[in-house]
Parts: sequence; C-alpha cells; structure tokens
Amino acid sequence: MAAKNDAADLANAIDALRRMTVKELRRRHVELFGEETRAGNRQYLFRRIAWRVQALAEGDLTERARRRAQELARDADLRRRPPHELAMPPAPGDLKTVTGQIALSRDDRLPMPGQTLTRPYKGHLYEVKVLTNGFEYDGRAYRSLSAVAHAITGSHWNGYHFFNIQKPEEA
Repeated sequence: MAAKNDAADLANAIDALRRMTVKELRRRHVELFGEETRAGNRQYLFRRIAWRVQALAEGDLTERARRRAQELARDADLRRRPPHELAMPPAPGDLKTVTGQIALSRDDRLPMPGQTLTRPYKGHLYEVKVLTNGFEYDGRAYRSLSAVAHAITGSHWNGYHFFNIQKPEEA
C-alpha cells in the first residue's frame, strides 16, 4: 500500500510542476539543485525538475551508470560557463587545477583588440571599440557586431555588412 501512496505522491508532485509558471519553476530549481538557473524555457525546467523529483523519490543513478557517465564525460568539452554562485563552497580536496591553453576562434575579418571601427550612419559617425571578447559602443559591451548595429539602427543587421568588413581575400 505504501508503494501506491509513494507513486501517487510522485504523480501529484509532477502534476503540480506542470501548473507552475517559469518563475515558480526557477524557485523550485533552487530548492532542489541548490543553485539558480538562467534557463527561462518552461519545458526544459519542468523536465529537469521532474527528473530530480523522481530521482529523489525512487533513487538516483546506479553506480554502474555513474561510472559510464564519468567515462563519457572524460572526453567531453569543458563547460564554458560556470554557475553564478556555488551553493556550497567545494571542499579543498575537491578542487583541481587544470593548466593549458584554450585556442580562441577569432574571426580573421576583425581588427585586433583595442582598435576602433567607424561607420557613418544618418549623418552621425559611430565608433566601436574592438575588445578581446566582444565590442564596446556608447559605454556598453556587446557580444557581436550585429548587436552593435542593432543598437545603432534599431533594426537587425549583419554586423560585418553594416561596418563594411570583408574577408581578407575579398578586400
């Protein structure tokens, strides 16, 4: 009888998740995972949280599955963005220092960081500074030239076309 109650409780918990808003799901994510999420996709949050609720209720992965996941992860790419804040600081023995170089894929069309791109547009000369990881325009940082062009014009542009930047062989 207890198994039926557990299954019913689990089904009720998942039904409650289905009725939650994105804001409520994000709050529940913090409760279950101990860290905030930047995800705003309701279906993704629902699936992730429902999996966690089920894992807590019925048990997590087997040791064999964990070992296999570690084997697969050994060859995986590095995580590009760490969590905003760690819920609990890691124990000193848990931290490992990794040394090496990560090659940045830099577009050959862009000038070197520190240089300025200029573009006359509707009677005004706009200047954009090239940074190592983006661009600066009007005191704000942008990740792409297209975002800068959108800020200037108010419409979507290919940033390279807006600033008339061509590939080296086309120049």
